[in-house]
Amino acid sequence: MAVADKTIDPRILDSARKEFLEHGFERASLKNICTLAGVTTGALYKRFAGKDELFCAVVKQTVDDLSQVIYQKLNKNLSEMSDQKLIDVWYMDEDYMMWWFDFLNQRYDDFVLLLKCASGSSYYDFANTWVEQMNQATYSYYEEAYRRKLVARYVDREEMHILITAFWATIYEPFIHGMDWTQIQEHCKIVCKLFDWHSSLGFIRNDKQP
Repeated sequence: MAVADKTIDPRILDSARKEFLEHGFERASLKNICTLAGVTTGALYKRFAGKDELFCAVVKQTVDDLSQVIYQKLNKNLSEMSDQKLIDVWYMDEDYMMWWFDFLNQRYDDFVLLLKCASGSSYYDFANTWVEQMNQATYSYYEEAYRRKLVARYVDREEMHILITAFWATIYEPFIHGMDWTQIQEHCKIVCKLFDWHSSLGFIRNDKQP
């Protein structure tokens, strides 16, 4: 039995990434992808059922990495967290935000694909889906803080969704607009000043100092 040639798979994925970034999912051409990769359309179809499956394969690692972040947030036993740790979760300093920007910067092209090039693909609604997943994960931390009377203000799930949407828009936009790493670092400082979750949510106990 002939062994499948796996050496051309990276070439297909690399050329597909370039084509999707330049033209978006809907206008991307499988013929162009094959030409750039130096393979036949037959070779491509042996590996991917169509353009959508190919797009999903290109962004798979980034999607998996993001899903792991969500998994870690959702699978913590919040009842075992100290009051101070629950408070600190909402303290957004530059180190925390820079971690996020660095994480996404390392996956820059694929994150851009998900945000602005995915229309027509299985990830057409990625931006909204990710915000909803983050809202689900984040709100559980807020509910635990509220249950312990660490916050004075009640914010329902819908309101939190609006706030998280606004927060993530400030993270999405630098990638959508093609900012480089230096610009993103400066943007990060602005975002940290823009969002004060302790004040917005009415945390009563705040032993963490900026």
